[in-house]
Amino acid sequence: MKQKILEVKNLMTQYYSGKKLVTVVNNVSFDLCSGRSLAIVGESSSGKSAMALSLMRLIEPPVGKITAQGIFLEGKDILTLSIKDMQEIRGNRISMIFQEPMTALNPVFTIGEQIMETIQLHQQVPPNEAKIRCIALLTLVGIPAPHQRMLEYPHQISGGMRQRVMIAIALACDPSVLIADEPTTALDVTTQAQIMDLMQRLQAENNMGIILITHDLGIVAEVCHEVAVMYSGSIVEKSEVKAIFNGPMHPYTQALLDAIPPLSVRSRSHRLRTIDGVVPPLCNLPTGCPFQDRCPNVKDQCRDHKPLLKEVGYDHFVACFYPLQGSTK
Repeated sequence: MKQKILEVKNLMTQYYSGKKLVTVVNNVSFDLCSGRSLAIVGESSSGKSAMALSLMRLIEPPVGKITAQGIFLEGKDILTLSIKDMQEIRGNRISMIFQEPMTALNPVFTIGEQIMETIQLHQQVPPNEAKIRCIALLTLVGIPAPHQRMLEYPHQISGGMRQRVMIAIALACDPSVLIADEPTTALDVTTQAQIMDLMQRLQAENNMGIILITHDLGIVAEVCHEVAVMYSGSIVEKSEVKAIFNGPMHPYTQALLDAIPPLSVRSRSHRLRTIDGVVPPLCNLPTGCPFQDRCPNVKDQCRDHKPLLKEVGYDHFVACFYPLQGSTK
């Protein structure tokens, strides 16, 4: 039986906009077990990255604030920790692969210096040992000639290698939870496959839990165990991957699946389905369901009240007054 290593209870994240607070993550709850992968999917401005930054406690005043009933990492509520204690956990027990490796890596320090800094910060080992571990990490993530690469700067290596360096930094201290924010963005298909294969292999070896934030539903279907669909800062559907793909119950989830290009030659002649309208601005959400203006099944109740996330089947949660009845694509 898998061990629960991360529990998020009613997470709310807000950014300051002048004198106002804008809610970007609204009452989000989920669990993550060791050796399991949870995908967070949804359009841009759904709150996915803000949620990830909240789990790392990287949103603080005056930028914004985080409230929750608890974010329990290995049984410890990280929201109650001091800044110093959180710094010891961040990058050590919970790590994150950021969306843009070129901006996440420091351009004035070599690859080796940045990896060794992480090791020495948390493990307090001498420089020689940190160097040996740095070379081992670069080898582990599949970077050739690690002795040479560790002396190079981020601009001297390819995008795929920079992503591998980010993974090496994230795994430097054997974290129990790894958050990957769009780890395959702007990479070619071959490199995408290599990065995902690498993450799966390292997960199996270290039994860590992975939160994968992505737009690519194909990757979700291939590598993840569970999926949570976010819209306008809230989770609107959550279940096992097979249940979501075989029987989506929220109209938004169905629309996302319908937008996947078909594989059959006959279907290619048909126009690709899109979702009408745009995501409403988080600073001006409508009363009721935030998906109402784009939903083909909207009714008066949807405009007057916001549906709550409820279990409608075994471990299948949906926030919809009129969920689809297990329809398939």
